[in-house]
Amino acid sequence: MSGLELLVDGLDFGEGPRWHDGRLWYSDFYQHKIYAVSHGGARETILDLGSEQPSGLGWMPDGSLLVVAMSARQVLRLDDGELTVHADLSDIATWHCNDMVVAADGTAYVGNFGWDIEHDRGHPQAATLAVVRPDGSVQPGPGDLLFPNGSVITPDGTTLIVGETFGARFTAFDLHPDGRPGNRREWAAVPGTAPDGCTLDSAGGIWFADAAGSGVVRILDGGSITDRLPTPQPAYACMLGGDDGRTLYILTAPGAGADRAGSADGSIWTTTVQHPGSGLP
Repeated sequence: MSGLELLVDGLDFGEGPRWHDGRLWYSDFYQHKIYAVSHGGARETILDLGSEQPSGLGWMPDGSLLVVAMSARQVLRLDDGELTVHADLSDIATWHCNDMVVAADGTAYVGNFGWDIEHDRGHPQAATLAVVRPDGSVQPGPGDLLFPNGSVITPDGTTLIVGETFGARFTAFDLHPDGRPGNRREWAAVPGTAPDGCTLDSAGGIWFADAAGSGVVRILDGGSITDRLPTPQPAYACMLGGDDGRTLYILTAPGAGADRAGSADGSIWTTTVQHPGSGLP
C-alpha cells in the first residue's frame, strides 16, 4: 500500500463518493452541492441543491443520477438537466436519510439516521432500510438497523451488505431476484469502530471509513481485519476507483455535524491498494 496523497481540499463535509465515468463524484452536505473530481484534482460542480443536503449517489440503467436529499427524505433524479423527485421516503425514514447503493436494475437501498443524532446522541434508535423500485415506488426493507450507512452489493447481485454505524457491524442480506432483501446474517462484527462509507474489492474485502477513529479499515467476511490505514483527519467515506480500480479515495473532515458548514477544512486523500474495486457502488 502506498502513502496518502492529497487530491483536493476545501470540503465542508464530503460523503457518498462514487467512481463514475473516469472521475470521483461526491456530495458535500453543507455546501449543498455534488462535485466530480478528475485525477489531477480539477473539481466541477455537477448540481447545486440550494438549501437541501445531498448524500448518497447512484445511477439508473439509463444513466440518470439519483441523489439522496437528506432532510427532505427523498431520492431525487437528475435526467438531462431536469431534477425531479424520484421517491418519497418520509413514511419509512424516521430522521434524515443518508447513504444509498443502487443495484444494476435501478433498485436503490437507502438508509437513514433513525433519530435526531445531533440533539440526542446518547440514545440510538433503530432504523428501517428503504427499498426504492426503479419506478420510484417505495417499500420498507429490513428493520432494526442501528444507523444503516455505507452499503455494497456483491458482483453477482445476490447479496447486499450494510454497515451499521452504531451497531459496529456489517449485516448481509440475500437479495431475491426481484431485489427484495431476504435472509440476514452478521457479515462481520467490528467492535470499537463506527462503520461509515465503504467500498468492496475483488478479493471480497470491504474497506470502510471508521467514523470513530481517524482512518480506514479493510475487513473480510467473518470479521478478520487485514489492513488499517490512519488518516490526517477522521475519515467518513471511501471509494475504490481510478483507471485500474486500485486507487482508494478517502474523504475526511475534522469532525461531523452542522458546525462543518462553511469550514472548508475537509479533504480527499488517495492511496494505492492491492485489490481493485468490485461490485456496487
